[in-house]
Order: sequence, then structure tokens, then C-alpha cells
Amino acid sequence: MQNLNENFWSSRYLTGTTGWDIGSPSPPLYQYLCQIDTKTLAVLVPGAGNAYEIAAAWNLGFKNIHLLDISLFPIKNFLDINPSFPTGQTHHQDFFEHQGRYDLILEQTFFCALDPELRPLYAKKMHELLKPGGRLVGVLFDKEFDKTGPPFGGKKEEYRGYFEPYFTFEKFEPCYNSIPERMGTELFINFKKSES
Repeated sequence: MQNLNENFWSSRYLTGTTGWDIGSPSPPLYQYLCQIDTKTLAVLVPGAGNAYEIAAAWNLGFKNIHLLDISLFPIKNFLDINPSFPTGQTHHQDFFEHQGRYDLILEQTFFCALDPELRPLYAKKMHELLKPGGRLVGVLFDKEFDKTGPPFGGKKEEYRGYFEPYFTFEKFEPCYNSIPERMGTELFINFKKSES
């Protein structure tokens, strides 16, 4: 599939066709991170792109945070801007091939970048990567798009079917602190890994 192809995503960065990139940390994710007292959590941001959330989390004291992207281009760019960030915590890899165990995984425009056929696998892989009691937190689009993606849209009830087998829903509601351009079109999720 083209959207699991490194060349496809690298070309998007090289040509500046990065409409998902808001140029700063996503307010819902940043405000969530600001409320966490335990900074030793193992955190993953898959499909991190230019990784503004990772830079922000690092500055908040999260030193065990990991960047994953299928394209090397944004990873190199991030390391150039953040030279003190440990290169061992960057992963140039297909998400579905990644191995690790995390307390928290942050979702920011990664789910919508994947072909919708991969959504059941995404939910299963997230469950697999999380430690017992771990959380998947972030935002999902709550709208359909006129053009063929990525990004790919969707609705809450569709998403429920993917995640219910693997998670309990602690928050699954309209996002109140989206950027203005996305207000009313995002859901905030805070899903806790189910052990059953």
C-alpha cells in the first residue's frame, strides 16, 4: 500500500505537502502531557513526523520518549533541531514491525494517514505495544473527507468497533481544545489497555 511506503511519505516532506503538520505541538496532546506527574513513563509517538509533541514532552521532563516514523527525512530534521535527543530513541521503521513496550502511546494524525483497511491491525498493534494498564491517548478525525486520502476520515461508531476488543474507553468524546481549523471535527481518546 502506498501509504506504508517510505518514498511516498518522504516525497510529501520534500515537496512540502504536509497538511497534517500544524507547526507546533497539538494542544490536546500537550495539555494532556502537562497533567502527567510521572515523567518516567515509556512513551511512543508513531508516525511522529516533525515530532513537535516529542520535543515538547522532552522539555517537560519525559526522557523515555520514542519517535517512530517510516520516513527518515523528518527524523533527521528532528535530530538536527534537537541534537541532545538520544538517537537510540528514534526508530526509522514501519509501525507494524516495531517491537517495544510502552506505558503511553500518543496518537496525532497517524491513524488517519493509514489506509482504512489497516485500522483493525492498528488497534491490535497498539494493544500489543502497551504494557498492562497502558494508554493510547490522542485525537482522531470525526469527519469524512471529500478527497481520497490520506488523510482518511471516519466516525466514532466505526472506530468503536476497532478498539472495543482491546481497550476500555476512559475518554471518547468531542475534543474541546482542537486547533481552530479542526474545531468540531476531532475526537479526544484516552483508551486503557484491556487485559482480557
